Order: sequence, then structure tokens, then C-alpha cells
Amino acid sequence: MTTYGKQLGVIETNIPGLVVFDLPVHGDARGWFKENWQREKMTALGLPDFGPVQNNISFNDAVGTTRGIHAEPWDKWVSVATGRIFGAWVDLREGPTFGAVFTTELDPSKAIFVPRGVGNSYQTLEPDTAYTYLVNDHWSPDAAYSFLNLADETAAIDWPIPLTDVEISAKDLAHPRLADVTPIPPKKILVLGANGQLGRALRAEYGDAPHIEYADRATLDISSPDLATARRWRDYGTIINAAAYTKVDLAETPEGRKDAWAANVTGVAALARIATENGITLVHVSSDYVFDGTLDRSYREDDPVCPLGVYGQTKAAGDAIVSTVPRHYIIRTSWVIGEGNNFVRTMASLAERGIDPKVVDDQIGRLTFTDDIARGIRHLVGTAAEFGAYNLTAGGEPASWADIARRVFELTGHDPERITGVSTEAYYSTATGPVAPRPRNSVLGMERLESTGWASLTQQLRLVEYLSTGRGTS
Repeated sequence: MTTYGKQLGVIETNIPGLVVFDLPVHGDARGWFKENWQREKMTALGLPDFGPVQNNISFNDAVGTTRGIHAEPWDKWVSVATGRIFGAWVDLREGPTFGAVFTTELDPSKAIFVPRGVGNSYQTLEPDTAYTYLVNDHWSPDAAYSFLNLADETAAIDWPIPLTDVEISAKDLAHPRLADVTPIPPKKILVLGANGQLGRALRAEYGDAPHIEYADRATLDISSPDLATARRWRDYGTIINAAAYTKVDLAETPEGRKDAWAANVTGVAALARIATENGITLVHVSSDYVFDGTLDRSYREDDPVCPLGVYGQTKAAGDAIVSTVPRHYIIRTSWVIGEGNNFVRTMASLAERGIDPKVVDDQIGRLTFTDDIARGIRHLVGTAAEFGAYNLTAGGEPASWADIARRVFELTGHDPERITGVSTEAYYSTATGPVAPRPRNSVLGMERLESTGWASLTQQLRLVEYLSTGRGTS
């Protein structure tokens, strides 16, 4: 019997993400009324903003009608319009709770959120029962489904009406036992730009788990008009865009400008559209070049952007686009150091070859190591941190490029006094090609990231580690 007058409330279960909701039902002589799904109120209580695209109703005229245990690669909001059911849910996702069981009765005053990969089944306890469910994807023959036998001995569901006495389809009776079930894998993580410096660091961080997918332009062209159908995007939970145009000076040329806008803006816009339409978390890596470097303090995530050159303009435009995606992380970095050619390796090589370089001493910032970016991305995504922009660099005292060069010389056993500090203007005075303007202050504040539990290592310590492993000199 429907319970009237309850407050909207949440009841956690033993299956992660499976949550029962008490629904207020208001009744009088005419009947009753309820808000079956109310996005604002329910998300405030922790319901995922799961974006339903379809509403289905299953009507059952007889007591004892029993529907099989089906797990689909989408989320469900299950409720009862009329009648009453006994529901049984079994976790069929990969992981430590595989096989966990939860049962309860639902009437119009209760609903349950069923996350992707949790098997769902029910048995009607009253005639003329209307079972309703919202789902956030459309059925597809290409999707991964899983099923469990209603009579599985491991799950041992205590059905109110014996299965021998109820109406069940032959197909549901033929489903496998738990030992033979194919678990639903987690949503995929797609890493773009997988062969670049950051892409290689992400490969090292995430490894070769089956749900991690790596792509470069040859295997997935984000500028293709067929991008929307290039993957079954509903199977993806996260896209990490580690691809970008980063030739700062070349971006000041007509051809470089075109290429920078294509990669850093047009391509990002295509990814943002895919992420928004499919409920995907989009991770976008940005730069200190979105700022003009004139502040006398470290830059915060909410400081207005004011890029000086073409590269910075394209990165700022990409940030603005990504910020419209409901689920997004913008990772702002500075002075990136990874595998391949970089400032630290150049300085180590010059030291070894006996060359005494002139190095800019009026640009101040911190190094950012690509493996720290990869760790930080995994930290934010894995902890489900609040969406938005985060600065991510090494910690510690800021330094100039000349300071860092002296430290590289010192750590590699050479005299740091061989470094001569010069102004930006003097350094580029003999340049034969275009020179992009640089921010003089590239220091990014780390308070927001650290509030999520992230622990920063100083750039001084990270530089020691980088050189001691041989990566800075190989």
C-alpha cells in the first residue's frame, strides 16, 4: 500500500551507486500526486545528473509476473506508477562488489536509481502494476549487456512467490549462473594525443587496462565530419585531450595561426560537442599563456584571461569552449617538461658540451612535469573532484629560466656561474623568425587543486628526480 506524507529522502544500499529514494506522495479523495523525478531536488541529495533520454512503462496485469535480471550499459531511474513490486538488483560490474545483491519492495512512494551495469529484475505483488523507468541511452545492438539467472544459487534471491509458480519468459529462464556471467566493464577512458609527451606520461600512468584506449590523429581524427559516429560514445566516461598545437613562435605565422586554431579550438569544439551530448567528462590541458603575466601575485583559476599571442589566444578560446561542457576539467600548466626535447635536457646537453648559454631571467614560473600532469588528471577524475579549472604545476618557490638553468648545471656537476642571465628582449634581439610574446609572470596558484587532497612536490625536488633517473640527459 502506498505510503503518504513521507519526505523526499535517500536510502543507501550495499551496492555502490544503487540508491533508494523515498518519494513524497500527496493524496486525497480524488487520488494522489507525486513528483516522480525532480532533477533539482534529487541531484541536491546526491542523485547523479544522469540525463535521461527515454521513459518506458511495463504494464503487468497479473500478480507474480517476473522479469529477468538484466544489466545494461546505462543508468535507470525505476519507480512504480500503480501497484507494487518486489525488486532484486545484482551488481554485475567488474570489481570487488560483483555479485552483491539488494532487494526491496517498491510502490508509488519509492523509487531507485540503478547505475550502469547493475542487474535489474522484479516480481509483481499486485495486479495491474505499472513499472516505469527512465534511461539515459537508447538500446543498441552494439552495446554490452549482461544477464543473470533468476534462480542463481550464489545470488540466492528470496523471491516472495516461488519461481515455479510465476510467469517467466523462456529467455529469462535460460540466462547463465553467476560463475558464467560476463561482467560489465567500466566506461572507457580515451586518451587523445597518445604519442606526444603528455600522452606517453598518461600511458605510463594508466597502463594497458582493457577500458583504457589510446589514439593519435592517425587512428581518430577529431576534425573529421564523421567524429560523432566514429565510436559508440555512450561507452566512454572520460576523454583526455592530450593533443594540442604547442609551437608558440610558429603560431605567429599565417600557416601556424591556421594550424593552431584548427587543433586548439576547432578540434576542441568537436570534442566538447561529443562530451556534452554523451555525458562524458572532458579533460582539457591548458597553459599559463592564457594570461598576460602582469599580475604581481600568482594566477588563480578564476582570473580573467588576457592572452598576448596567437598560441595563448587559441588556448583561451579552447578553455572557454570546454567550460560549457557540463562535466569538464581544465588543467592549467606552465613550463612543461616531459620525454623528448625540453628546456632541462637542452641545458644538460649544453653543460656537457662546454657551452655557456645566455638564459632569460625576467620570466618567472614553475616547471610542470608531464608525469605530474598525468597523476593530477587521474587524481581529479578518480576522486570525482568538483568540475572546473585547476592549476597544476610543481610546487615550491618560483624561479626564472636562468635560475633553473643554473640548477641543472649544478645537478649535472657543472659550474652554475657559466649561465648568464639576460632580459627577454635581449635574448630574442637576434631572432630571425617570429617571436611570440611571453608572460613575464607564469606562476599559477595551486590552492584549489591542493584542496582536493593533491600533494605537490617542489620543482627543486622534481628536477633532482628527473635528472637522477637519466631522463634529463638521455
